[in-house]
Amino acid sequence: MTLIRQLRPALVIFGFLSLLTGLLYPLSMTAISIVLMPDKAAGSLVHDGKRTVGSVLIGQNFTQSRYFHGRPSATIGADPADPTKSVPTPYNAAASMASNASPTSKVLVDRVAAALAQVRAENPEAIAEGWPIPMDLVTTSASGLDPDISPQAAFFQVKRIARARNLPEERVRQLVEHMIAHPLMGWLGEPHLNVMELNMALDSLHR
Repeated sequence: MTLIRQLRPALVIFGFLSLLTGLLYPLSMTAISIVLMPDKAAGSLVHDGKRTVGSVLIGQNFTQSRYFHGRPSATIGADPADPTKSVPTPYNAAASMASNASPTSKVLVDRVAAALAQVRAENPEAIAEGWPIPMDLVTTSASGLDPDISPQAAFFQVKRIARARNLPEERVRQLVEHMIAHPLMGWLGEPHLNVMELNMALDSLHR
């Protein structure tokens, strides 16, 4: 009987806190978000007319030379040919992760070396002019889903974009400058560009 009297308050408190923090609080925060920030609550989706093309929060694997490229992604997924194995699936939102490889890892060194070689091959004009390769074009982010790049990474790709689209280089450079998101209040965060929004603006410019 004494044990029951001791357990009852603990169980009541446990049930109350479970209901409060596990159900009522999440539901109330979700409801407030939907009312005050409906777009963000719905996933910050981006639309091209009536078509949903992605989210500003999740990067996409742009590979064509006519588009700006984002950061490499270390996310993986199931191999379609053999579900028991994993294969690289860039920007797999269901498997947000970093590589967790140490700085001395041969796998990491080889992956960065491959990324460097690819960036050099894709951007010969920038390399010929002595542009330093931005770090965010050859290293993955902690989430593997980073949708943004630095202004330096965008400017580095301008010559390739202009050549691929037969556009004046200055036009493309002006677009990059216009699309830069500056730090909040001038100091919070770093200047960056959302790659998907930048490429959508690029398509509009080209049209």
